[in-house]
This record gives sequence, structure tokens and C-alpha cells, in this order.
Amino acid sequence: MPTDIVILVDDRPFEAELFDTPAATEILRVLPIDAAPEEWGDEFYFAVPVALPPDETATTLVDPGDIGYWPPGRALAIFFGPTPLSTDDRPVPAGAVNLVGRLTCDPASLRGARGARQIRVARR
Repeated sequence: MPTDIVILVDDRPFEAELFDTPAATEILRVLPIDAAPEEWGDEFYFAVPVALPPDETATTLVDPGDIGYWPPGRALAIFFGPTPLSTDDRPVPAGAVNLVGRLTCDPASLRGARGARQIRVARR
């Protein structure tokens, strides 16, 4: 069963859920996470204090709203639109990500949070 979380981007709340997967469970164990987000097109990403290998969910096929863990960078990625590798409106990650969750709000709403200085991921 998914676990409800909130992603605060400069104190603006965005609702999401983490899936019931081993990678998502490891991320849940270290919540809350506070970080300074980086942007890559319409993607926020930031380092998290877990080291996980690629798993059975690892993919480069993601949709706006997907939340992935990128093993090479030990980073969480929140996709809300096209990235520099995109050829259409669909995001394309820099490499395969373990799918760990999904925004339950409108992913496009994160566009208004671009330029954020702080991000916090916590249980709701």
C-alpha cells in the first residue's frame, strides 16, 4: 500500500505517495529529507542519504508526476515535464531510475516552484 508524503518546495506543499517497493521503503526510513534542489529541465533532483542499486522498477520511461531514485547520483528525481533529453512533452531521465513514487497533485503545478532554494520530503 502506498504511503502518503508531502513535498515542500520553498514551503509550498505538493502531495505525493511512495510506492510499496524496497527502494521506496529505504527512502521512507530516512524521512524527512531536506535538500537544496537542482533543476534539469522540468525535473527537481537532490541527493538522499541512501545507496541503492537499480531494481526491477528501473527504467528510463517516466511520466510527469513520477518520482524516481537515480542510483548513480544517489538522488531523488521528481519529474514534472520535459527534460533536456526529451523529444516531446514526456520527461526523459539522465539514466535509469527506480520508480519509487508519484505526485498525487497536478505535476505541472511544480513549474511555479522553479528556482526553489529548499525542498523537504516528509510523511504526511
